[in-house]
Amino acid sequence: MGIAEDREMLLSKLSGAGYLRSQEVSEALRLVPREEFVNDSDRLLAYSDYPLEIGFGQTISAPHMVAMMTELLKPRKRDRVLEIGSGSGYQAAVLSLLASEVYTVEVEPDLALVAKENLQKAGRENVRVFVGDGSAGYPYFAPYDRIIVTCATERIYDSWKKQLKPGGIIVAPVGGFYMQTLVSLRKKRDGVFERDEHGNCRFVPLRKQ
Repeated sequence: MGIAEDREMLLSKLSGAGYLRSQEVSEALRLVPREEFVNDSDRLLAYSDYPLEIGFGQTISAPHMVAMMTELLKPRKRDRVLEIGSGSGYQAAVLSLLASEVYTVEVEPDLALVAKENLQKAGRENVRVFVGDGSAGYPYFAPYDRIIVTCATERIYDSWKKQLKPGGIIVAPVGGFYMQTLVSLRKKRDGVFERDEHGNCRFVPLRKQ
């Protein structure tokens, strides 16, 4: 069985399990070649549904988690999205097909370079990668319509809340080192946040500069 068949089998599995709920997100996962965002030694595992190490103590999230977080984020074609934690660039690449602009912040300079190279090879021209402390968000291009956090965070930082537009959504794994709760927050027009929880998850921790 080849990579294309593996991809279709995975998408069918994610849809059947309820992780993929929209045609738009499903098509984005179909169009972004996950095998280009993993280590060469792991290419044959690209469409297995678990995280893979990408170096620098980081991982690329399992496909079901990418699908789940993207569905919760509800990106729209006109949206400006901020991602905290670039990794190898895969989540940003998926979002780039669903939003107008994607800005992604990575604390590890060498990994940020990997993400840039992967995104360029994949032809994702509406993604910009920056090196920085993700806990501070990225105020230069704020406000954002959506913010996604792809590393474990002890809390939702005020910087993210301030950089989010009214009506915007934050999706993040919130908790301790070993286990987090996947949380979505919507910023109401009066600035109050509505919070929903979506089960347990496990991400590598947010690193600060």
